[in-house]
Amino acid sequence: MLFPACPLLALGLEFDALATFDAILQRPRPLKRGQALMRQGEPFESLFVVRSGSFKQTVAEPGRRDQVTHFYLPGEVVGLDDIGEASCFGNVVALESAFVCELPFPHLEGLVEGLPALRGELYRCLSREMRRDQRMLCLLSGRTADQRLASFLLGLSERFRSRGCSPYRFHLSMSRSDIASYLGLVLETVSRTLARFQQQGMLSVSGRELAIHDHEALGAVALASAPMMTA
Repeated sequence: MLFPACPLLALGLEFDALATFDAILQRPRPLKRGQALMRQGEPFESLFVVRSGSFKQTVAEPGRRDQVTHFYLPGEVVGLDDIGEASCFGNVVALESAFVCELPFPHLEGLVEGLPALRGELYRCLSREMRRDQRMLCLLSGRTADQRLASFLLGLSERFRSRGCSPYRFHLSMSRSDIASYLGLVLETVSRTLARFQQQGMLSVSGRELAIHDHEALGAVALASAPMMTA
């Protein structure tokens, strides 16, 4: 299979290099909704490329509810945050029926030594992962619920756009409870905020299908200055 299973890592590879890269990919394997792809604390051995479907990452801490820390969409690489560590950072669970390709990391390490283009793409994937984490920290720091949710939806929109999908209509595979956990909010706040966005004509939601009608207005909410705190 010479069609790149991982376009994010295979960008810029010549035909022979692409064939070599493709040879270390394990065959796509299916996962059912709720099935774990990686488990927190297990030895880190492989990266995974999402071919279809989506996943969430959760982190468990003693005495606290599991925290959703990441969502993975088709074409994205799972496990980048585990590189250099002995064990997996969190649990990664399928949000729907999904297919993944496995990239055994020892094989990938050996391959990048002789393929500078592949090494560069791996570094860029790591950089994107770090920037996403930084944006998440900014999102949770002193932001209102409206700003957090608007920024989250616009981020999803951009991720779908970069994969050739519509940035205005897409499927929310994650539950509102998952979104609330990711944004540091409670479920009721997420539901009320979505309802208000609909009343204001910025978007509409039917089940898990979301349509953005006023991208600029949603962006204005995301970029609005946080209210000043008074003593």
